[in-house]
Amino acid sequence: MFKPVKTPCVGICSTGIGDSVCRGCKRFAHEVIDWNAYSHEQRVIIEQRLAGFLVQVVSRYLEITDLTALKVQLELQRVRYRDDRDPYCWVFDLLRAGASQIQAPEHYGLRVLVAADLAQIKSDIDADYYALSVAYYDAYIAPGLAIPAS
Repeated sequence: MFKPVKTPCVGICSTGIGDSVCRGCKRFAHEVIDWNAYSHEQRVIIEQRLAGFLVQVVSRYLEITDLTALKVQLELQRVRYRDDRDPYCWVFDLLRAGASQIQAPEHYGLRVLVAADLAQIKSDIDADYYALSVAYYDAYIAPGLAIPAS
């Protein structure tokens, strides 16, 4: 039996105002619209792309040095995270839940790789994650949507 793929929606959708890529969940507009009609396999493909992008971006800013400490803190702080995702996705869940509240990242099993506070890092990760999704859309999806000239 397979585990259903939950919607990546975070409740901040910008596709309704014309964005081709949602600023909240980073899915493409057609993926947001068609999500409920997608098969399990299609949802998995979307989830894998999003997780891959997020891992790539988060790992540029933070390194997980102690996975056990990270997991303990996620549980202690009651941060919702998906155990089946890459731990770097958990880091983003943690930052979204309260980056400004974390005073000692090392207690969370994290090492900061850039000179910035965690609130700024969260903002930068979100911006880079969105930019990566837009770049992928522009390079691989949008060209296929163009209507050929007659």
